[in-house]
Amino acid sequence: MSTQSHIGDAAISTSSSANDKPHIIVRNLTMAYGSFVLMRDINFTVRHGDIFIIMGGSGCGKSTLLRHLIGLKEPTIGEIIYGDVNFTRADQQTRELMLRRFGVLYQGGALWSSMTLAQNVGLPLGEFTDLTSSQIREIAALKLALAGLSGFEDFYPSEISGGMQKRAGLARAMALDPEILFFDEPSAGLDPISSSLLDDLILELRDSLGATVVVVTHELASIFAIGNNCVFLDADSRVQIATGDPKDLLANSRDPRVRRFLTRGKEKGEGVIHHG
Repeated sequence: MSTQSHIGDAAISTSSSANDKPHIIVRNLTMAYGSFVLMRDINFTVRHGDIFIIMGGSGCGKSTLLRHLIGLKEPTIGEIIYGDVNFTRADQQTRELMLRRFGVLYQGGALWSSMTLAQNVGLPLGEFTDLTSSQIREIAALKLALAGLSGFEDFYPSEISGGMQKRAGLARAMALDPEILFFDEPSAGLDPISSSLLDDLILELRDSLGATVVVVTHELASIFAIGNNCVFLDADSRVQIATGDPKDLLANSRDPRVRRFLTRGKEKGEGVIHHG
């Protein structure tokens, strides 16, 4: 599939030039709960600098696939490879070192309500580094500033909006300067404006940090605004039915399931690209 942007977005086009080296390879992956096979024979490649979308309808296993990618669930069959390291076959020590290079933003934000934003962001730094408390505070303030939350270091999650909570969760995901950021439905529960601002932030962070980003979402506006590569999972057939640039799939896919998903709400003016 072509990785050229159809909307002239400079941020998206950066990942289609020099960053074609695979960062994540998923090979022959089967996901199952006991004898129930949720999805089988999943194969895709995520390049360095991609904003890679895991998409599909409800119940297709999007979040389950993300849990496989970060090691919270083991493949029934198949393997996941990061760079030159087989994550699935790696020993526990190697895995733990690799996990420190991941940043994860879960659907609910997962902030500790009894801690300030700075304390929440500083948690990974306190656990995985030997930095002093003042150094941790300084880095936490920097990460919050990158997420647009400068001045909110001493606020508690209950004192800020849902969109700000998501950005604080993103700041915590960035705490250890990860190579890969994983987002599970980052726009869930947000109004369209907050969702658009979060999309803008994800693009900015990808470009400034040079990170690869993997996003689970079904939100069309976000898919087209930030995604330049994707895998489409189908709950009925329990297989992937498409990979590639979502904009290319919209323009060229002949699979009615893909077209139905990517054009839903179009007649109501929904799902439009809100960047450009």
